[in-house]
Amino acid sequence: MNRILAIARKEFIHITRDRRLLATVLLMPLIQLFLFSYALSFNVKNISTAVLDQDKSSYSRQYVSALQQSDYFAVTQNLTSPSQVNSVFTKSQASLVVVISPSFGSDIAAGRLGKVQVLVDGSDSSAQTAQGYASALSGIFGGRVAVSHAQAKGANTSALAGITATIRTWYNPENRSANYFIPGLIVILLTTVTIQQTALTLVREKENGTYEQLLVSPVRRIELMVGKIAPWAAIGALEVIIISVIGILAFQIPFRGSVLLFALGSLLYVTCTLGLGLIVSARSASIETANQLSALLAVLPGFMLSGFIFPISNLPLVLQLLSYVFPARYFMVIVRTLFLKGGSFAILWPQFAALAVFAVLIVWLAAATYKERV
Repeated sequence: MNRILAIARKEFIHITRDRRLLATVLLMPLIQLFLFSYALSFNVKNISTAVLDQDKSSYSRQYVSALQQSDYFAVTQNLTSPSQVNSVFTKSQASLVVVISPSFGSDIAAGRLGKVQVLVDGSDSSAQTAQGYASALSGIFGGRVAVSHAQAKGANTSALAGITATIRTWYNPENRSANYFIPGLIVILLTTVTIQQTALTLVREKENGTYEQLLVSPVRRIELMVGKIAPWAAIGALEVIIISVIGILAFQIPFRGSVLLFALGSLLYVTCTLGLGLIVSARSASIETANQLSALLAVLPGFMLSGFIFPISNLPLVLQLLSYVFPARYFMVIVRTLFLKGGSFAILWPQFAALAVFAVLIVWLAAATYKERV
């Protein structure tokens, strides 16, 4: 333990002497948190929409008014000819074009369904979501018109109802993307900072000329690894606390789980990522190589294979199987469950067990890799 503390003290002195590094490690995740939280959102609103009203009836104007009053659509253009549609898409002036048929009003007046065509710019990532919004809005508008006609004729509106669907979203009733996004962002920021910074520890020793001193010291490999990651584990824990508190206070993200479980999961995950950084550091001959390898290990598993953006079930089978060897997959489940669902250890024990196994194996592998390089 004395040797581990000596290595940890030495590493901590290196960190505190480089104040720019310390400021970067502590402030950069906060800057990224605010940038990502405000810039990225799973809620698609104010979709640029062009309207081609070929009917010009009171019903078509009501439909266009319904589009404009919705938060999801921003009607930016009123087209006069079908030939303008291609130009609108080519110049990226709208993501959606709503074409109202010439018989829209007469069909509704006769009790038939009014025809609306929704044209989508397939090069826009939000267009497919916009198409669903437009279809839902058309259904709502058609239902209101049908009820209005029935009431005008004195008919029983319940006969028009058919099937009524009541939708309720559990754990996130307001469908705020921040509630889903920011807990996952904790995993991404923690992964990036811990892997990239520890990837430079042994490489920095080589460049400073102190690597040979470690080789001739009586410190064992596992003691060196633990001593190297201890200061960064403390910094990682501090970052988890800061990011979580800001997410809860600034973005009103709920936290419904156990603080102790969250702390335990964070500790196991930080150990895994720090160990990965040490493996990269032991295998790298220069800081440039360490930076590239650490970025690859941090970005690919964090964004692609953790379920942060894409559901793992939607990935190809090969990538689904590959995701099992990255700790980010398990910690992502822990964080989102504790924040939004309040799950207990009885539910999350498989993820905790996986992180514990990975933590032991990765630290051992880091020590073995260091021996191989020596």
